[in-house]
Amino acid sequence: AKRVALALAQLIKNQYPGDALKVVLFHDSAEEIPLAELGRVRVGPYYTNTRDGLRVARRILERQTKDMRQIIMITDGKPSALTQPDGRIYKNAFGLDPFIVSETFAEVNACQKAGIMINTFMLARDHDLVAFVRRLAAICRGKAYFTTPYTLGQYVLMDYMDRKTKTIH
Repeated sequence: AKRVALALAQLIKNQYPGDALKVVLFHDSAEEIPLAELGRVRVGPYYTNTRDGLRVARRILERQTKDMRQIIMITDGKPSALTQPDGRIYKNAFGLDPFIVSETFAEVNACQKAGIMINTFMLARDHDLVAFVRRLAAICRGKAYFTTPYTLGQYVLMDYMDRKTKTIH
């Protein structure tokens, strides 16, 4: 995922300088990281706070005035963590926790209402995760790609380029 993000950043810098790429790392929590630091980021902790990742990305995109605002989410795990209002992290790695899933879908709805599309690139094939990602894509009228680490770059770059050619007037 890091290599793909760096390749996408290079493509944008060289061919689409009016576009912007921001990186949000999500694990137990989520935070925006400078693109220059992406190569040094380490994986872990080992939970996936999808809702907070989407929330941070939505807040970044809401500040922009671009015509096309989208989240490109690359993940290999199910939503298994959630930041509670008091700041504590609720974690459940066993199955798809209904509380975490409902809060994540609430954030997906907020993205949809803000006009932000989410294209998800899933690196897992678990039946429940596939169903979760398909529902997420349906809510926000995005796309769901089920890929491998070996083909991830092709899918992300082709999707980005496809959106660019469709939006040229």
